[in-house]
Amino acid sequence: MNDYEFTISLCVRHPTIDPSSITQSLGIEPQHTWKAGEARRGPAGEEVEGVYHQSYWTGRVMEEPQLSSERATVESVLLKTLTQLSRSHDFLQELSTDGGTAELTVSLFARGIFRLDLSPETSALLGRLRLTIAFDIHPHQPNTSLPRPN
Repeated sequence: MNDYEFTISLCVRHPTIDPSSITQSLGIEPQHTWKAGEARRGPAGEEVEGVYHQSYWTGRVMEEPQLSSERATVESVLLKTLTQLSRSHDFLQELSTDGGTAELTVSLFARGIFRLDLSPETSALLGRLRLTIAFDIHPHQPNTSLPRPN
């Protein structure tokens, strides 16, 4: 098996919800949030023209990226994450019913060819929790030689 590095984050979008209620319901600290109707902010935190049209919340479900191994694979960490998110089943159901979406994003940094299998149990949990899953694949880019100065 070729090595790959991965990380998993959760992203929630909703027409009006207060991001602090997402944090409270999920028990995960966010990386970025904003609330529908608030003034938009630029990368440095400066106010820019317009307001946010929907609420947004994103947080990591892993402390740091993980290198694949016999014990830690995307599949095993994903199943563990889904089991933990099952505690928030009612919240995730209500979020979906109210027009919101929740998405788990798996970012994969590949060093070679590998296979990723999702078990029926994992797929069923994704469906029950109304979670979308997205895979961001980042292939390894070997270092290219820079031209030497004459």
